[in-house]
Amino acid sequence: MESLQEISQYLCRDARLDLKVIALEYILGVTATVDGRELLLKLPEILKQLVILVQDSSIPIRKDAILTLVNITGDESGTNAMLIISESSNSIKEQEYSLNLIEVCLRIIMDKSSTLADPCCMILSNMTRPLYLVDRIIALIEQSGYTWDTIVAAFTAKQYNTTGAKLHYLGPVFSNLSQSSHVRRYLMDRDRCVIQRLLAFTEYSDSIIRRGGVIGTLKNCTFDTENHIWLLSPEVDLLSYLLLPLAGPEEFDDEDNDKLPINLQYLPETKTREPDPDIRLMLLETLNQLCATKVAREILREKNTYIILRELHKWEKDKSCLLACENVVDILIKTEEEIGLDNLKEVDVPSEYTKKFDKISKDFINNT
Repeated sequence: MESLQEISQYLCRDARLDLKVIALEYILGVTATVDGRELLLKLPEILKQLVILVQDSSIPIRKDAILTLVNITGDESGTNAMLIISESSNSIKEQEYSLNLIEVCLRIIMDKSSTLADPCCMILSNMTRPLYLVDRIIALIEQSGYTWDTIVAAFTAKQYNTTGAKLHYLGPVFSNLSQSSHVRRYLMDRDRCVIQRLLAFTEYSDSIIRRGGVIGTLKNCTFDTENHIWLLSPEVDLLSYLLLPLAGPEEFDDEDNDKLPINLQYLPETKTREPDPDIRLMLLETLNQLCATKVAREILREKNTYIILRELHKWEKDKSCLLACENVVDILIKTEEEIGLDNLKEVDVPSEYTKKFDKISKDFINNT
């Protein structure tokens, strides 16, 4: 602790560059361990200095400060500490350098010439992960001077950053933030066409991070049952983008093919399924969410969702995905008379049954 406090004097922005480099490299090394990160959290002045150093004139200093903060925000306790500092920055207007890490990261991300945009995206991904912090971070984003539209535009641009930064980690950021109904309302604003701009990334082969983040965002959007009809309408065509990654090269007869969404008809022999089981699970869970309402269930049946899931089930090896696939199929093969409810989310399941069902699912997944 004492050595860290002594090093703090060399982290000041007016310190000699060579001393600053050595001190920051030491701090970066400290954050490589859980104990080191916990020790740093007891020294909020160093945490503040790190945010200031992200804005330093020296690129190596900025880089090491950002990487240090990536490590710190990887822990929930670190995210909490940096969020408190960011919020306190709002009342400190006279400072030359901002202590608001959210605003600083956004400024770097939105700078097309920044070489440090990607690690800043990672910081935001880390900080938005705890659900109970999301609303506070949304408030800071909306106070930053950058609009949701400009952030989405940067993420969905073919190559926004001129230095080669990819901004893939904005995918998990949107996934985390879309846990908030406030952000979901923006994403599904029918006059903005935001969600439609994300759909193409459900099969984005260059980055599992971006692909998973977008699919997580789509999954969160399906929690609002009042939007199911719109999401499944030709205006959005969400079902096509959920089923295509789950579809393989299987051939179907003309009758079955004609019932499928147009993008899933007569797929080539080279068609492959989503390789990541966690992403396949999210896709199946999203379909399950869409099965909540009668009108959506009827659309899924009409679009022959069953035959895609039937073939997936034959191919699937992951037990969590198998169970999720069976859950959707079990609903789709039932008649609405058998289901007897318009909205399955309105069913009040007693807690003892919920625990029992959870145990059955876990036993199935763990049974080898």
